[in-house]
Amino acid sequence: MSKKVGITTTIPAEIVYAAGWRPIDLNNIFIAGENPSQAVDKAEQAGFPRNICGWIKGLYTTLLESPEIEQVIAVTQGDCSNTHALMETWQCAGRTVIPFAYPYDGDYDLLKLQMEKLIKALNTDWDSVYLWKQKLDRIRAKAHKLDQLTWEKGTIDGKTNHLALVGCSDFNGDPDSYDLYLDELLASSEGQEQKGSVRLGYVGVPPITLDFYDYVKEQGGQIVFNEVQRQFAMPFDEQDVVKQYQKYTYPYSIFHRLQDMECEIKRRKIDGIIHYTQSFCFRQIEDLILRQKLDVPLLTLEGDRPGLLDARSRMRLDAFIDMLSY
Repeated sequence: MSKKVGITTTIPAEIVYAAGWRPIDLNNIFIAGENPSQAVDKAEQAGFPRNICGWIKGLYTTLLESPEIEQVIAVTQGDCSNTHALMETWQCAGRTVIPFAYPYDGDYDLLKLQMEKLIKALNTDWDSVYLWKQKLDRIRAKAHKLDQLTWEKGTIDGKTNHLALVGCSDFNGDPDSYDLYLDELLASSEGQEQKGSVRLGYVGVPPITLDFYDYVKEQGGQIVFNEVQRQFAMPFDEQDVVKQYQKYTYPYSIFHRLQDMECEIKRRKIDGIIHYTQSFCFRQIEDLILRQKLDVPLLTLEGDRPGLLDARSRMRLDAFIDMLSY
């Protein structure tokens, strides 16, 4: 069986698979674990400060409790600024860390250089990368179809959409099984129709709150757009693998993401936006820009640790959905 390599966020998975490795998104196994809150507690017991993002603390513990993952590819630019120190704590614990950086302005040559460095570090080549791109693109096409059914037909709910798209960061380390998983979701969607009357968009990093999608659905909201998760599935037809990750909006300026949001808000006929921000994350500042630039009502929700929505967040969601229903 291929060796596993951890990743801290979406990176060019084609390169990892071309090298004969299995990428494992540490975020996904952290939040889907038996007790993600305990993982955060353990990081704090190890010395992580209280005012550090819960995702960072969860990733720290998740990797150290996964002895089969000896190496990790960490994104040093284009994700979380705390990743730098996280990498150092992992190195101190004996893990091998391979850095990868998205250029802030999305410069093609700089991005290609980073990809070439990763290809060299993993001992593979461009031809193998492109062969894997063809395979992964066929799987991504099914995720795109599922996303289309979410907003166009209403036969896939927001939570299922979220899970299917967010998994495209690593294809659960097994593209063939992930391909079958998407087939099953598409087959099960036939004849179904979601009943939410308020069409909502979700923007920002995936939520650390475990019951967010269920609660929104219970209150009559229908999430028809998961912004960052959709980007993990590379929602564009691009033959050049470097340009593919150049078009991927999440690592770059908020204005790249805004263009995508504005287009999808219009296309999906979205009534309102929920902007999720993680406590102690620099991206909270970007909420100011979204409020200035987006032309639809916007609710900002903040999450801290894994767990259920608190009473205040539930009340604010209730009021927001109720307001949009009139």
